Amino acid sequence: MLRSADDLAMTARDTDTQRELLSLATARVRDAPVGEAFYVDGAMDLVSVCRELAARGQSHCLVRDGRRIGIFTSSDLRDALSRHPTPAAIAVAQAARFDLVRVSPDADLFEALRLMVRHRLHRLVVGTGDQIDGVLDQLDLMSLVANHSHVIALQIDAAADVQQLREAATRIDTMLALMHDSGIKIERIARTVCDLNARLFARLWSLVAPPELVANSCLLVMGSEGRGEQVLKTDQDNALLLRDGFEWPELQQVADRFNAALQTLGYPPCPGHIMVNNPLWRQGLTPFKETLREWVYGADPEAPMRLAIFIDSHAVAGDAALLEEARDHLDRILAGSDAFYARFASAVDLFDHQPAFWKRWMATNPDELPIDLKKLGIFPIVHGVRALALQHGLRVNGTEARLGLLTEGKHIEAVLARDLIDALHALMALKLTHQLRQKQAGQDVDNTVKPSDLGVLERDVLRDAIGIVRRFRAMLHRHFKLDAL
Repeated sequence: MLRSADDLAMTARDTDTQRELLSLATARVRDAPVGEAFYVDGAMDLVSVCRELAARGQSHCLVRDGRRIGIFTSSDLRDALSRHPTPAAIAVAQAARFDLVRVSPDADLFEALRLMVRHRLHRLVVGTGDQIDGVLDQLDLMSLVANHSHVIALQIDAAADVQQLREAATRIDTMLALMHDSGIKIERIARTVCDLNARLFARLWSLVAPPELVANSCLLVMGSEGRGEQVLKTDQDNALLLRDGFEWPELQQVADRFNAALQTLGYPPCPGHIMVNNPLWRQGLTPFKETLREWVYGADPEAPMRLAIFIDSHAVAGDAALLEEARDHLDRILAGSDAFYARFASAVDLFDHQPAFWKRWMATNPDELPIDLKKLGIFPIVHGVRALALQHGLRVNGTEARLGLLTEGKHIEAVLARDLIDALHALMALKLTHQLRQKQAGQDVDNTVKPSDLGVLERDVLRDAIGIVRRFRAMLHRHFKLDAL
């Protein structure tokens, strides 16, 4: 039987996919780009060594000094020059380091990363016994890890059940921890993790929901997940919009299975029950439009925060046009509603129950004052920017993207926008560091830290970030006239 070109192309893609389904858990050091083992004699002077390195386009070399083998890098050159101003008089053996950390080519890829992090190294010697095969550079290794995010995505797509998805979810957590320990910027980690999570949710939905239900609905993720700012798994925030007139007799059971499976994958249930198994967050399009109207014009005190959660919605499966229609409807009913914008923005003060917070923070001994990084730091930035974006009709989700458009429209000063982005990323990184420490210690993960648990630099970062938050809140009070409410 002759096969069509499309069939052959599909087979080729499937073969490529299977070939690339090498997981992070099974990847080995030999799979990474290991650099050549380039040696110099220990008696060679630093100037000559640097000429050799420049000719080869390398930043390191191995050093033979009798029976010893060491390594010399650009960092060692810097340290040597700080001690001896005449490099031509220094033998490379005097500047090299001989406490090599070795890793086997058959070692787990993550083991190499762990060794780098544990020993604060940028390079490992690869080899078995006395045999040295080459040098593994951290930049090359991290590039490989970053490229492996697409491998996890392929594993998610190929998952046949929840257990296989759970393995992928675990690898996502491992990857983000190693990226963080290796100094990767928090915004890059968040983008990578959120892209993979969205794919994970979509695949899970396809496993628990019949194809007809998937086609006639839109699965949403919300909150930090919807904004692309989620990192470590916290609680679930998801919803489902249904096409008008479509019904599924076992919809509640499907929703229950979906949320239970997410919990199996490591996503705790939402304390506020903002999940698809809650009928409030699982509605047909027309009834949901009425719900939006109630949230805007009704008297329910929880309505503004429910609306805020929905505004960060991102479609991960099904018909995304349903979400677009709901957002179009929201824009129409919000037109000219200045009073609502002020009420909506006033939530920036929602968690500030300590008017003397700043004075206490600046006190001589603030160590006993616990600080909720999310409530007192991240939330006011996220919600304040969300309120401004809503007021000006900006349909983007991420806080940084919203600030970019607000700056372009001259709705916020560029300097303040830059400071807010820096503060948000600093607080996200601090929160992730704190939560990873809690996980490693076997503690429950939360957002609250005590200054006594932070290093001096971390305290300075936190103090500066909170200062930016206070400045932003003052600007919001003036802009929305919140003190008049």
